Amino acid sequence: MTRTKRGYTARRRRTKVRSFVSSFRGAHSRLTRTISQQEIRALDSAHRDRDRQKRNFRRLWITRINAVIRERGVSYSRLIHDLYKRQLFLNRKILAQIAISNKNSIYILYNDIVKKEDWKESAGII
Repeated sequence: MTRTKRGYTARRRRTKVRSFVSSFRGAHSRLTRTISQQEIRALDSAHRDRDRQKRNFRRLWITRINAVIRERGVSYSRLIHDLYKRQLFLNRKILAQIAISNKNSIYILYNDIVKKEDWKESAGII
């Protein structure tokens, strides 16, 4: 069997990995073995932190909504409960944007929900 020279294939593979880690510091961008370890570590961290980022943003939105709505003496959980009861499916990202840009619209939204609930209870519909 003839000998296979892997110079071109191996070099092409290493070059591709090197371009990925070219911005890393020190040996992490120079030594082949360290490069491959850092590539695995970077991709693993990126994968893990994509989920973590979603969690963090949801927490931020909830905090913003809660801060604005508590000024009126209503808790966040009460607001969300009443929204779901009225089948107003606004996600937390949109609610947080409304809360930041225009506080009065959140108050109007909640007051409208509360008035309709009170009307239903007084009419005996619920």
